[in-house]
Amino acid sequence: MTDLPLLGVALPTSALETMQDFILSENRDLELQDFFDADLLNGDWKPVADRARALLSGHAGRLGIHGPFWGLSIASPDPDMRALNARKFMQGLEVCEYLGATQMVIHSPYSTWDFNNLDNFPDRSAYERMLEYCHLTMDPVVKRAEEIGVTMVVENIQDKDPDIRRILADSFASPAMAVSIDTGHAHYAHGSTGAPPVDYYVRRAGNRLEHVHLQDADGYADRHWAIGEGTICWPAVFRALGEVTSKPRLILELRDKAGILPSVGYLNRLGLAR
Repeated sequence: MTDLPLLGVALPTSALETMQDFILSENRDLELQDFFDADLLNGDWKPVADRARALLSGHAGRLGIHGPFWGLSIASPDPDMRALNARKFMQGLEVCEYLGATQMVIHSPYSTWDFNNLDNFPDRSAYERMLEYCHLTMDPVVKRAEEIGVTMVVENIQDKDPDIRRILADSFASPAMAVSIDTGHAHYAHGSTGAPPVDYYVRRAGNRLEHVHLQDADGYADRHWAIGEGTICWPAVFRALGEVTSKPRLILELRDKAGILPSVGYLNRLGLAR
């Protein structure tokens, strides 16, 4: 069943050695999880990057990183915070350039509060302000990403509206901005805030979708469980993914890395992925 989608994985460099054969044997996509750490980015991150490069020698799959996100917003109304946020994302892009990574995950600025309140005005001004703040922060970052061939993918966090990140990405009119879906975050929004189910998020992203975090959950919290441990309807998710032609990276992002191989086995037994 080699025509099934090939699963990738999100790992810190410290876990690469134990997963080396799994990744290199089929050149699976990889997302490195080290470089959202502020202490690492503000210090000497190159030894970690060099270790990753050494362990990935010969890797021909697609490489990405999870960019910085703790305490950051790509839509801050404060100009001082915008400058800080832009600098942190530039640090992430510096890592991408050094590693030859072509994708960086960033977080959506939209919250559940936004879903309930952005329409609480007589016009579209609240939506327009959010986009304006995003552009004031991210325009120079997007320009730099274009220069080095990196696509930033905007991951849903609290997003209840499955369209809003696609609209944000489209507003940049750039190949350096695209859409990410985290299945567990979407399932949390579905179960706890009344958002659509996960497969709807996939369909609404369409061919702007270039990255997926695969994790199972219960619709209550951000579990990052192994696939099959939660209540996501995986056949529906993969049917929707089968309609997308943008070839998104399908990245297993699990809290317990021991669940990676069982998750691959579970999806393979269902005939959904390998």
